[in-house]
Amino acid sequence: MTSRSAPGRIQPADLGFFSVLARCGSLSAAARELGVSTPAVSKHLAQMEQRLGIALVNRTTRRMSLTPEGELCLAEARKILASIDDLGQQLGVSKAMPQGLLRVNATLGFGRSHVAPLISAFVRKLPAVEVQLQLSVNPPALTEDLYDVCIRFGAPPDARVVARRLAPNRRLLCASPQYLARHGTPKTPHELARHNCIGIRQGEEAYGTWRLASGRGKSATSASVKVRGNLTTNDGGIAVSWALDGHGILMRAEWDIERYLRSGRLVQVLPHYATPDADIYAVYPAQHQLSARVRAFVDFLSESFAARS
Repeated sequence: MTSRSAPGRIQPADLGFFSVLARCGSLSAAARELGVSTPAVSKHLAQMEQRLGIALVNRTTRRMSLTPEGELCLAEARKILASIDDLGQQLGVSKAMPQGLLRVNATLGFGRSHVAPLISAFVRKLPAVEVQLQLSVNPPALTEDLYDVCIRFGAPPDARVVARRLAPNRRLLCASPQYLARHGTPKTPHELARHNCIGIRQGEEAYGTWRLASGRGKSATSASVKVRGNLTTNDGGIAVSWALDGHGILMRAEWDIERYLRSGRLVQVLPHYATPDADIYAVYPAQHQLSARVRAFVDFLSESFAARS
């Protein structure tokens, strides 16, 4: 930790130092992890801030928090450190256990109920991997290198990414027995237009249009039905709760409603018609194929989903 450094510049040693400091949450904890004294950590931080001419950390007597500039510095430092780690693993320098930062994205409901518990088990198995999980209503553009692995429904059309199928999944039509008792059960797809249908606005799917198919080969038929209803949301969990409350017919992924179908709280509608599948995929940029932590994580997800089926 020398003071001889170019003004206004981030030094390579700053990246790992600041990442450790942010993770530890205090100067003393960072000092213990780095094996130096607390004054030495304070001095290094002060030198960084002096060279940059900005404050990176808000200090109080009891806690430490990052400034907006500190948050930016941390995000970029982690990206650079992850790239360095990837390079080492791709060159065969690191043959040890996977390690480093893994950025994961998933949808709100599925991420909360399925992906987060698997990440908990994954980092217990591989504690040297640091996972950042970001849940979002709409999946990020695959062309943006914001995440290392995205968990998505349906195979992406972009050939520039790798898509590994983790588990089968269907979209099903369902409603509560109470709703069907009051309004009747549709026998054909076109009868859906006369029902109250619960809408979900997510991703790039055409909102308000449900596509159904039946039969195979030459006898196959398909229908696109424009549906309407007085309830719409961008949260699948809320849509399911509305269906349970008897407000209308819902199209939802099987993983989200299977327990209610088993218990009878929801009933499948038009079971002989198929909707577009929603198989679960792990999607990641092609350049991450050689990353040990990406491979380990995707393998872990695949094995975990296979064990549940």
